[in-house]
Amino acid sequence: MSNEAHDLNDPVPNRLDEYLSYLRAVRDVSPSTLSAYGKDLEAFADHCARQGGDPAKASPRLVQSFIAVLTTAGKAPVSVNRTLSSVRGFYRWLVRMGFRLDNPSDALRNLKVPKTLPVFLWEEEMANFAELPETEGILWPERDKTLILLMYSGGLRISETASLTLRSLEEDLGGARIIGKGNKERVVFFSDEAKDALKFWLAVRRERIPAERPTDMLFINKRGGGLSVPGLRWIISRYARRSGLRKNVHPHALRHSFATHLLNSGCDVRVVQELLGHASLSTTQRYTHVNIEGLRQIYAKAHPHARTEKRKRQEKAEE
Repeated sequence: MSNEAHDLNDPVPNRLDEYLSYLRAVRDVSPSTLSAYGKDLEAFADHCARQGGDPAKASPRLVQSFIAVLTTAGKAPVSVNRTLSSVRGFYRWLVRMGFRLDNPSDALRNLKVPKTLPVFLWEEEMANFAELPETEGILWPERDKTLILLMYSGGLRISETASLTLRSLEEDLGGARIIGKGNKERVVFFSDEAKDALKFWLAVRRERIPAERPTDMLFINKRGGGLSVPGLRWIISRYARRSGLRKNVHPHALRHSFATHLLNSGCDVRVVQELLGHASLSTTQRYTHVNIEGLRQIYAKAHPHARTEKRKRQEKAEE
């Protein structure tokens, strides 16, 4: 029996292109998400072509062989699972639209992903990082300090930070309305320190932005245009290198720090979920594991008995 509900001998548009158009026009996915889906499905289409197959007509064996190729190539489990999610979504759409009667990815299971704790900064580390210890040769330290503090105090994603506009700010600069993942709007709040930095940056911004190229974007580059996501990522990495912290400090680490510090202070996990804009509580709950692990490390360093036991293990290993 054919897998197809429609006669695929008739000329039809490329189903992958149709699906991506559907995601863009109907699902209104973000450009970054659409790009990720497109790359995953393009890789799948290339695999099918090498095997002499059509993605829209692929058998379960062909889909499984694609996942096997990714795994053999050494792709990280989380990357393989994301690709598998893209392929599953494509076939769910084909079935829903009546282009197939079955879903060849139904039997496939996600790879087991090792549990790792998110990278974050402790409160003192975060305070030192936000001070920008070295600014020699920096274009606008006022801008950089502000974006770091807003990302941290508001729990912002890098894309949300780059898309901040003057109109999105609250009148008293105590927060902003942003559009997050899934086109969901939420309110974020800024600390007093972040507000002060923001006021200072707005004054500098008014002087720096070219009159002939006005823009509503909060963070601008030296040409007066909006600061891009890659540009923002580069700024954070530059300060991370200069900070002396022996951690992989990336933009999302500031968001991780925001969540961890709130939970450490006794904030309810559901409140943190709302502030982060997480659709699922389980996504937020991983920060409770960070909290527990952090307490474990503090205990191991501070408790006399724990230090003694650790020293005994080290001595035994050296024998």
